This record gives sequence, structure tokens and C-alpha cells, in this order.
Amino acid sequence: MPMEYLVIGGVALVALLIMILLFKTVWRVAEPNEALIISGLGARGNSTDADSLGFRIVTGKGTSVLPGFQTARRLRLDSRAANLQVSCVTQQGIPVVVRGVVIYKVGDDLHSIANSARRFLDQQDSMNGAIHELFTGHLRSIIGNLTVEDLILNRERLTGETRASAADEMIRLGLIVDSLQIQEIEDGTGYITNLGKPHAASIAAAARIAEAQRDQEATQAEQIAAANKAAAWRDSQIKQAVYQAEIDEAQARSRQAGPLSEASARQEVVVQETRAAELEAALAEQRLQAQVRKPADARAYETVTVSRAERDARIAQAEAEARETELRAAAQASQVKQAAAAEAESVRLRGIATAEATKVTGFGEAESARARGLAAADASKAQGLAEADAARAKGLAAADAIRARAEALAENQEAVIAQQLAEKWPQIVEAGAKAFGNVDHMVVLNGAQGVEEMLAKALTLGGAGLGLARSLLNTVTPAATPDTPAPVKAVPATPASGAATPGGTGGTTPSERGAAPPEKPATFAP
Repeated sequence: MPMEYLVIGGVALVALLIMILLFKTVWRVAEPNEALIISGLGARGNSTDADSLGFRIVTGKGTSVLPGFQTARRLRLDSRAANLQVSCVTQQGIPVVVRGVVIYKVGDDLHSIANSARRFLDQQDSMNGAIHELFTGHLRSIIGNLTVEDLILNRERLTGETRASAADEMIRLGLIVDSLQIQEIEDGTGYITNLGKPHAASIAAAARIAEAQRDQEATQAEQIAAANKAAAWRDSQIKQAVYQAEIDEAQARSRQAGPLSEASARQEVVVQETRAAELEAALAEQRLQAQVRKPADARAYETVTVSRAERDARIAQAEAEARETELRAAAQASQVKQAAAAEAESVRLRGIATAEATKVTGFGEAESARARGLAAADASKAQGLAEADAARAKGLAAADAIRARAEALAENQEAVIAQQLAEKWPQIVEAGAKAFGNVDHMVVLNGAQGVEEMLAKALTLGGAGLGLARSLLNTVTPAATPDTPAPVKAVPATPASGAATPGGTGGTTPSERGAAPPEKPATFAP
């Protein structure tokens, strides 16, 4: 039993496989983009076909084909593209080359499929050549009736006329045109290029004009913008200056507020203080100090400064002693004057106080006036006595100073004369230099040495007075007094190499002039 089942199953399986193979061999299915053309024994046309077709067309479904008795062949229904290149002549006699493309396919209806099957079933690859030749002929005939301008400006007319003229042939071939496009038109003579040059030139000129106008407008706009910017900057600066002035004024007012308030406060304090009697005494004391002490201090400072400038130690010491005596006298005079002024002021104040007291107690205005007069007289008298004492002290101090100078002159007249000459040396040099003031042109033969000799001679002109003063001092011998010692006779100075001679210009040595020897003069170009 199991063996029989296996045999039966194997036989059934083989039968099934045989049936599948037979079905696959017999059954044909048409793809969506193709049509099955079945011809042979028993192949009948469709209900829409004429019986004279002698074959059957199947699209979009399957059908059985008897092997050995019938044949099934496939006709492609998808789109095809054929490139067109036509050399022709236009109505104007201008040769052109037109390039385009035509997209076509087999019609979807059974009549178109039957027409295409009869013509191209075994020659489907030759369909492009047939379409090329068909449209080439129609394009030549149509372009021959058109101008170049029509080809360029109205290509739709060209394609429409071409499709209309080829419609009958395409129907007989069972084909339909999906698209016809003229891609390029070439002109070997340059007609198309020259045709566009006037327009291109006008466009270029218009472009240049427009560009120039835009540049001009842009320049004007930039200038206007720059002017507006400058005006805005000017207005801004003016406003800033006005604001800054207001700020400065406010700041100045704020800064002045403190000092003004302080000044007002001080003024109020002064007003309050002036109401007291002590202010008169303080002001009088300050006035005395300003009139007496400060001038005395100034004279003392001047005396000390002059004394420090003295070069000779003994003369400086003598003048310092004389100045010290004078200062002591001035100080005593100042003290006397201050005491007298203070006494006078005290008497005046007492008189005023007495007058006020008398006025208060009933003595009357006359007694007060008499008291003030007496006080003023006493003050004037005290002030006169103080001034007399001060004058006497100053005279004594001047006499002491003269006596000290006389003693110094008797002891060392060379030093005194040298000092006086040194003090007047700038005036002497200026007077000697005036000799060259009226010289417009001077020629120096021996160069810098000659300039140095001329300057030395000019500077030593004033030194001749030293010898004359020395001679006068040697010849004059003052009489001795009990208070003044006899002067010491000065020893005549030995003339230096540069002394005055009858035949030359006199001169003194640097030590006799009381000044350092001159440095090496500057070199002048001869």
C-alpha cells in the first residue's frame, strides 16, 4: 500500500509538471508597452478588424498559442525618438541647416497596430530611418516657402505645418507623433548673425546710455548725499557746541555756587565783625605792620643780598657790620615808631572811649569833640617824635656805614676800586663795544687772533681809569681826625704788559679789572 501511494503521487506530480510546461508553452501574455501579433492556423481577427487581416492582435492580456500551428510576435508600443538634420534653402535663397527631433510611437488602436505590424513587425529598428526621411522631405518643402525671419520668430508654424503635411503618411504607417521640436537653425552665410546685429547694437547703445544715465544719477545722488551728510555734520557740530556751551555754563554756575556762598558767608562774618570795636584795633595794628615792618624787612633783604654779592671778604664784612648797625638803628627806630604809634593809637582809643563815656554820661557832644582833638594832637605828637627818632637812627646808621667804608678804603683801596670797577664793568664793556657799532665792513688780516686783540683792546679801554684812580688816591692824603684813623698810603701798582703807552692803547691785567680773564674767543672766518 505505501508503495502504491508513492507511485500514484509521483505520477500525479509528473502530470502536474507536464501540464505546467504545456501551459507555459501555449500561453502568451502581452506587456503594457507591446502588442502580440498572432498568426497561423485558426488565428482570427478581432471583432473590430476585418476578416481579411489573417492575424490576431492582443494587447494588455494573455492568450493561447498553439505551438507548431500558430506564431506569436511582439510589436513595441513605447515612444521612439528620431533626430532630424535637414539642409535646405529658404524662400530668400539662403541655405540653412535645421536640426530637430521627432518623438513618435505606434498608435494604440488596433488599426494603427495592424498597419505598423504589416510594415515594421520584423523591421522595427528601421522605423527611425523611415521617420527621418519622411520628415526631412516635408521640412524641405515647408522651409522653401518660408523666410529666415519666419523660421526664427515662428517655429510653431513650422512644426504645425510639418505635422499636418505628414499626418496622412503617419496614419498609413500606423504611427502618431507625440512631439516635434526644432532645436537649432544654422546659417553658413552669417545672415542670422547679421540680422541680429542692428538689434544687438541698439540694445548695446541703449545699455550704454542707460549705464551712463545711471552713473550720472548715482553721482548726483552721491553728491547730494555727501552734501546732506556735511550739512548734518555741521548741524550736529553746531548743536553739540550749543549744548557744550550750556553744559559749561551750568558747570561754571555750579562751580561758582560754592565760592559765592562762601563769599557771602565771609561777607556776613566781616559785617558782623565790623560791628565790634576790636576790629578797629586789629586793622590799625595790621596797617602799622604793613607800613613799618614790611618795608624794613624788604630793606633788610636787599641789604643782605647786596652784602652776599661782595667779593672781597673784608669789604663784605665791613659793609655787613655797617648794615648790621643800620638794621639795628632801623629796628630801634621801628620799635620806637611802633611804640609811638601804638601809644598814639592807645591815646586815641582812650580819648574816643572817654568821649563816648562823656557823651553817655551827659557831658555832651562838645566835650567829646574836645577829647577827640586832644587825642589826635597827642597821637600826632607821638608820631612826630617817633619819626624824628627814626630819622636820627637812620642818620647815625648812615654815618657808621660811611665811616666803615672810609676805614675799608684806607686799609685796602685796591679792593674798593676793583669792586666798584667790577660793578660797572658791563657799562664799560658796552661803551667799548660802541666803537664797532658804526663799522659796516671790517677786514681782519690775522684771523681769530686779530679779532681777539681788537676785542681785548676795546675791553681794556675802561681799565685805564683804574690807574688814574690809583694815582689820585696816592697823591691825596686826608687829614686824620680823632674819630677817623689815618689812611694807609697805597702802594703804586706795577703796570702790566698791557698798560697804556704813549704809542698804543692802555690796558690792565685781569686781576686789576676785578674779573676773570676772557675765554678763548670764537673763531671768525677771515
